[in-house]
Amino acid sequence: MLVIDACGVGALPDAADYGDEGANTLAHVAEAVGGLHLPTLAALGLGSILALEGVAPTADAAVQGRLHALGPGKDSTAGHWELMGVVLDRPLPTYPEGFPPEVITRLGTAMRREIICNLPYNGIAAIEDFGAQHLRTGALILYTSQDSVLQLAAHVERMPVEELYRACAAARTAMTGEHAVGRVIARPFTGVPGAFERADGRRDFALAPSSRSYLQELSDAGVPTHGVGKISDLFAGVGIDRSHPGSTNELALTSTHELLGGLDRGLVFVNLIETDQVYGHRKDCAGFHRALRAIDAELGEWLPRLRTGDLLVVTADHGVDPAHPGTDHTREYAPLLAVTGEMARRRAVGGCLDGARHDGPLADVGATVLRWLTGRDAEDLPGRAFLT
Repeated sequence: MLVIDACGVGALPDAADYGDEGANTLAHVAEAVGGLHLPTLAALGLGSILALEGVAPTADAAVQGRLHALGPGKDSTAGHWELMGVVLDRPLPTYPEGFPPEVITRLGTAMRREIICNLPYNGIAAIEDFGAQHLRTGALILYTSQDSVLQLAAHVERMPVEELYRACAAARTAMTGEHAVGRVIARPFTGVPGAFERADGRRDFALAPSSRSYLQELSDAGVPTHGVGKISDLFAGVGIDRSHPGSTNELALTSTHELLGGLDRGLVFVNLIETDQVYGHRKDCAGFHRALRAIDAELGEWLPRLRTGDLLVVTADHGVDPAHPGTDHTREYAPLLAVTGEMARRRAVGGCLDGARHDGPLADVGATVLRWLTGRDAEDLPGRAFLT
């Protein structure tokens, strides 16, 4: 189950409520680069989901469609949770004017650190504008966005990464009740004034899911669950048996490739972060396309390796439209492409994929994964299986 982070495919009906009317991440990336070159995804039916420059529709697609959110939000927490059947009944708190003084006082006490910035900010701009002050004083750079996040940035030479993690854990504990943000995110950086850059070591300290998920259903049924990249962080480890490296797309794809070769059964749940973190927020359409092409090429390698009983699902969690004002996430549909090992085998010998259109909630993915791996449903969770 592959989540291409922020790869939205059109504004949801309520997008205007979020200021995101007209958003369409993938279509606008395609326009900006003069057309997408994604032969594997095209063959599976990406161009049948929506009109995309460079990607023609196909009459012989895998299962393809668009998935929508049932609850509020447009960030990774809400999107990934909904894929696994956890739907928020109210939005997580956001801070468009920064955190109120009482929260800053609480955080300073919990972390035993001074705090600077405390504004909605682009992450790269935050370290550029406040990095020198942080180096002089040791005060933590705290910023937020339109999402329910509290981000803490520190230079690795001024504050070792493990110390930053401890500060984030303390902040996570302090942000409770009405201020229970979706994620506290550690953002280490390196460099010198005028040339700061993010370092490896991002870590998300998420809320535990607000209700039972399909991950827990799988785990209780004895199905091994593997998270690649930030999956385990997003679910606070709940329902994930093992976590595997994935701080970059290359690392996540390598981890997944190794798991495909070594596992007999189970769920491999992968987040590919760079279309969001590296390229989407920076409106780097060429980089976004390069990342998609690398994913496409890897998928081309995986398809012949699928066994008859395997299922590959490709989807997303939200959008980050480069044509939209600002640099935040956008409220969009997620694409759905699903192909079984049997479909892939038929395609390899010149046969038909024989897929079908499926539009529905994000939770249909979790319902399908549970049905595929256990043969049963979870009646109390949202979503319905689109494959058996």
